[in-house]
Amino acid sequence: MKKMGLAFGVLLAATASSVRAEDVVTLAIGQKGAFENNVAPLGQEKGFFKKHGIELKIFYTQGSGETIQAVISGSADIGVSAGTLGTVGAFAKGAPVRIIGATIHGANDLYWYVKPDSPIKSMRDTAGKTVSYSTAGSSTNTAVLAFRDYFKVDLKPTATGGPQSSYTQTLTGQVDVGWSGGSILLEQMDEGKARVIARASEVPQLQNQTPRVLVSNVQTVEKRREVLQRFMAAYRETREWIYSDPAAIEAFAKWAEIPVKVANQVRTSIYPKQDLDPDKIIGMDLIMEDVVKFKYATAALTKEQISQLFLVPFK
Repeated sequence: MKKMGLAFGVLLAATASSVRAEDVVTLAIGQKGAFENNVAPLGQEKGFFKKHGIELKIFYTQGSGETIQAVISGSADIGVSAGTLGTVGAFAKGAPVRIIGATIHGANDLYWYVKPDSPIKSMRDTAGKTVSYSTAGSSTNTAVLAFRDYFKVDLKPTATGGPQSSYTQTLTGQVDVGWSGGSILLEQMDEGKARVIARASEVPQLQNQTPRVLVSNVQTVEKRREVLQRFMAAYRETREWIYSDPAAIEAFAKWAEIPVKVANQVRTSIYPKQDLDPDKIIGMDLIMEDVVKFKYATAALTKEQISQLFLVPFK
């Protein structure tokens, strides 16, 4: 009987191990619909995260400011598409944040637009005009500041939240210039409901750096490092699938609620695979230069601080 009891106990232990629940990782993702932000949701749906023993709990924010705050407060384990400069600025002020990956490189995706009958033709025409960005510390916030500096025009940076909120405020005349990115509002632009006047890629400084990143909390990094390593492994596998399987386009189109034709256009023309490499940061010198220029911090980070904040690649 003792031997039978022992065998039964071993069987129970083995069974419990085999059905162990996945580790839950909570994500705060800025802007649903942006192509770079589809990696985690599609990876969850496809089973890549489950394969690595992870269950994702996802909620969406209006921009980097909210995303970073969710990570700092501990309500999210990882912030997806947090503005790099905003994250550096938060770190410089003592926030317990760490960068564990990149979500996008360059500035091909972000654009600014006006109502069809607006007299504004380009960003050079925005002196005294309100130009929108999502939230403080976001990559759109940085881009608007860069527009002001690059074109030497005294525009008025104005926070409007996400793309849909910005669109409403622009069409109703609450702001002069709205913002969006990637596939979001692309149909409205094609239908002539609004007119694009500028893209972030017009500023060389922005095109040659990493504007948005994956951010985690210091406690999460220290206590759940192995879980985060598995998260990044699943993230990498999902990225490979997104660029190799035609079914991924249909999955993205469904998630973003856009036509498949538009989804394919976005992936092909705006988001080349190399721009979504999570394991590198480009333009560190430019990032540090802009951190000071746009007053996210009073001084550039030291080499020691950079190595403390940027844990990329995270393996």
